[in-house]
Amino acid sequence: MMSSKLTGRRLWIAALVVPPIAFMCLFLVYPILSAFAYAFYEWRGLVRGDFVWFDNFHRVLFEYPFSERTINAFKHNIFVFFALMVLQNGVGFILAYCLWRELWGARFHRIAVFLPVVLSTVIVGLLWKLFYHPLFGAVNASLRAVGLGSLAQPWLGQDSTALTAIVVANAWHMVGFPTLVFLAGMQRIPSEILDAVRMETESEWVKMSKIVWPLVAPSATVVFTLLFVGAFNWFELPFIMAGVDGNPHEATDVLGLYFYRTAFGSMSASAENFGPGSALAVLIFLFIAVVSSVITVRLRRREIQL
Repeated sequence: MMSSKLTGRRLWIAALVVPPIAFMCLFLVYPILSAFAYAFYEWRGLVRGDFVWFDNFHRVLFEYPFSERTINAFKHNIFVFFALMVLQNGVGFILAYCLWRELWGARFHRIAVFLPVVLSTVIVGLLWKLFYHPLFGAVNASLRAVGLGSLAQPWLGQDSTALTAIVVANAWHMVGFPTLVFLAGMQRIPSEILDAVRMETESEWVKMSKIVWPLVAPSATVVFTLLFVGAFNWFELPFIMAGVDGNPHEATDVLGLYFYRTAFGSMSASAENFGPGSALAVLIFLFIAVVSSVITVRLRRREIQL
């Protein structure tokens, strides 16, 4: 009787564990291993050619035009990371602090700030393309309404503003996530510490910068690491708002778009090129894995355990 119960329990555990593992192996592990394998071969369309060692990696990093586009896209990803660090995580921390302090309308704003996160990226991209429309978009209409019509411009149509405009849309879309993570960290701070701080100072800036920020370091580790991974995996929003070619004039090109064009072709790249595309995918994966691990380890050392 006991053995039959144990067998039934093991079957239930297997039924719960095996499908997710199989799903992950099929759609995550296998594509990664395939990309590693494809990167070492020459490809003629969909036909695999000779084993070429590291030639595809050399082409992506050092041969024109691959190297120039790789560097251009990489610079844009770096800009996206630091811009979102300020606009998304920075604003998220301030919003979390305001919600934690139970300012006016905190309950409503706690829900409202997270609502954009649950929206589809496709909806967000199309919505902000309408906002940025040079003729009837809400951004230019608002500038004209307050007497700043001279600042109205085609935000997605010129090199100097296109990438920043997409970053702002991404920050609006995802700011609710770091807000809730930081808020959860703040709610873990013991009330005894807060009472002691109130006896020393009434300055909100001192409380936020000297007390609250160091104590929410575990939350910061999570949001900074995920932000780094997301910034260098950036694909959906620029694809929807600027197209696969990173228009205008590759001003919004990032590594995700460049990989897609190289591997699967586009209006500008014409034919597929699996070799350099797979090599680029491997380099992106290794860069994200190594740097995110270093960021996590270094930030964990700075955490204050409560």
